[in-house]
Amino acid sequence: MKLLQAKDPYTVYIYTCGLSAFIFTFIFTVNLLYHVQVVKLDPLQLVLVGTVLELTVFLFEIPTGLVADIKSRKLSIIIGYFLIGAGFLIEGLFPVFMAVIFSQILWGLGYTFTSGATQAWIADEIGEERASAAFIGGAKAANFTKIIAIPFSMLTGYFMVNLPIIIGGVCMVALAFLLIFLMKEEHFKPVGKEERVSGWHHMKDNVKKVVCYSRTSFILRILLLIALLFGLYSEGFDRLWITHFIDAANFSEFTDSELVLFMGAIKFVVVLLSFAALHYIGKGSIYKQQRYIYFALFIGSVLIIGSLLGFALTTFTASLLVFYIIIQVSRESMYPLMDVWLNKLIVDSKTRATFFSVKGQVDAIGQIAGGPVIGLVAANFMVKTALVVSALLLSPVLFLYYLVLKKDRK
Repeated sequence: MKLLQAKDPYTVYIYTCGLSAFIFTFIFTVNLLYHVQVVKLDPLQLVLVGTVLELTVFLFEIPTGLVADIKSRKLSIIIGYFLIGAGFLIEGLFPVFMAVIFSQILWGLGYTFTSGATQAWIADEIGEERASAAFIGGAKAANFTKIIAIPFSMLTGYFMVNLPIIIGGVCMVALAFLLIFLMKEEHFKPVGKEERVSGWHHMKDNVKKVVCYSRTSFILRILLLIALLFGLYSEGFDRLWITHFIDAANFSEFTDSELVLFMGAIKFVVVLLSFAALHYIGKGSIYKQQRYIYFALFIGSVLIIGSLLGFALTTFTASLLVFYIIIQVSRESMYPLMDVWLNKLIVDSKTRATFFSVKGQVDAIGQIAGGPVIGLVAANFMVKTALVVSALLLSPVLFLYYLVLKKDRK
């Protein structure tokens, strides 16, 4: 029973980050392959699955956040992991389209319960200064467990594609129950009615500030427009790449077990190369100067658009591999640079969270709007046509980065 006594919050946070990242990676290594090979989703259905997930997160992000502020951070986190686990269990056990859709609603809802609540909980329990060290430690633990999870998922999925999804769902529910005993919540102060009202006013004021600043800041308008374009293109690619890969490389004769090993190996390479790229960016001076950030983001966008067109049009396995890896590593490298760029634009630190939230919401709007369009193109024409359209949707960012570079030069 001593093992189930509440532990030091710092330790619990690190282990939670590592375990949740392991479970998510364990599931997602085979998740899309399961949708294509076992559930037999067509291109439109594949994209709609992602759109439902994004829409759920978009609609419930703020309402579920109130649970963490009013009732309990710990309760919000536990509910979140339980719903995520239940969603994956339903998805893995029932290989039909409607079950997959329902599972996306469940785990999207669960994600909104954990989003922000975990960071708020650890900051409450150990203080903001020590929480910064916890965030770094949690990120390191997550990256480490991701590398371990991929081979385990490949080994498990080799015998049955949906087995990692089922096991992952069970583990996520188990993590929720484990946190009931391990998490302390000694410093949480529920938001009172007056604070709640003032909190809503504060949020409205922050949004107004973002809107006003966007009107006066040309660079911020460009950044938000770029976020929208990235959202428009990404949902189609994320959901359709594996279908195109199997068709273009003529892997339709491969068994599910062979595909699990092959796709798992690709993801393993992407994780390692992304880690190396981020390490290089962190050690260098790219993120320290605005002009270097703009140029790096411009180069990354060129690589993504060019590789996406190449990925859509080639039929050689080696070329498909190279183009896919370039796309994914470029994306992983660009995410933190976009955050650094936005962070440098924010004048008032009190609105920082709102600025980042608005950027995330703009990206989500792009995914919600772009996903069905790409799915319809794939359903009525060909998957490779849909991927070409995705690349074309993203291409205006090159002109936007050119404008930013030109303004920065002046």
